[in-house]
Amino acid sequence: MNIFPAMINVITSERFLQHDTGFGHPERPERLSACTDGIRKSEFLDQVKWVEPRRADVEEIKLVHSPAHILNVRNTAERGGFSLDPDTMVSPESYDIALKSTGAWLDGVDRIVGHQESSFVISRPPGHHAERDNAMGFCLFNNCAIAANYAMTVKGVNRVAVLDWDVHHGNGTQHILESDPNLAYCSLHQWPYYPGTGADHEKGDFSNVLNIPLSIGSGKYEYFDAFDKKVLPFLKNWEPELLIVSAGFDASQNDPLGGMLLLPEHFAEFTRYCLDITPHLLIGLEGGYDLKDLADCSRSVAEALIEHETQD
Repeated sequence: MNIFPAMINVITSERFLQHDTGFGHPERPERLSACTDGIRKSEFLDQVKWVEPRRADVEEIKLVHSPAHILNVRNTAERGGFSLDPDTMVSPESYDIALKSTGAWLDGVDRIVGHQESSFVISRPPGHHAERDNAMGFCLFNNCAIAANYAMTVKGVNRVAVLDWDVHHGNGTQHILESDPNLAYCSLHQWPYYPGTGADHEKGDFSNVLNIPLSIGSGKYEYFDAFDKKVLPFLKNWEPELLIVSAGFDASQNDPLGGMLLLPEHFAEFTRYCLDITPHLLIGLEGGYDLKDLADCSRSVAEALIEHETQD
């Protein structure tokens, strides 16, 4: 009998606060503090292991990104920072911090594969809009896509699936994963909306992509119906050895950039759906811009993970 309480990893760092996006930018340091503060208020706090992540090395970033893109981010930071597109800022510290953000996701893979432990990565900058050759949508490196490829090429995982419930479609993640027959991508997102990708006819090269566009104003009924009828059948049929969640919380009802009506408990239920697919999850923060909703949603997801670990 195991007398020790079940634990989950929360992988985060104070270093992420130093990615400076400028005054008034929605992807601001306070987002990270809101998420961690929300978890610290959980009644399961003694079952949270706080993990300081490593810094990914450049060869790991090259698993999905071109050398030219990596060099552009590094050089922009070294020159004092600049905007890579109208939304995506690089400050002097951003290159190093982006490597550490990716490293947090890779640490999450290591802890699932090596220790059978679920992890919740709370890092910034986010990643799911970053394409192979360019940054966009607040994202410098595609943390999730790098983690999926790392799991296969370095850790020997045979099949990986990504579920993206951010309010925006993860264009970069889809484009990077869709040409590999051992990688799958599923996204629920507001439609039509930024970045304009994610139509339901986009299926991937091996029928390994499932896009579920949802109308503005969608809430629990539309999302749960999509999970029951589309998401779960797709993921169960895929039979992933590892399931990674791009967990944007900008589909919450108070988010200033989204138009959806989800509550924190709905994200907890999404987590439970995922735990029906695999016993351990890597969940990583993408979007979410209302600070109270970020805190409440993060706490709800962490509690759902801990409840599951406790039952095992």
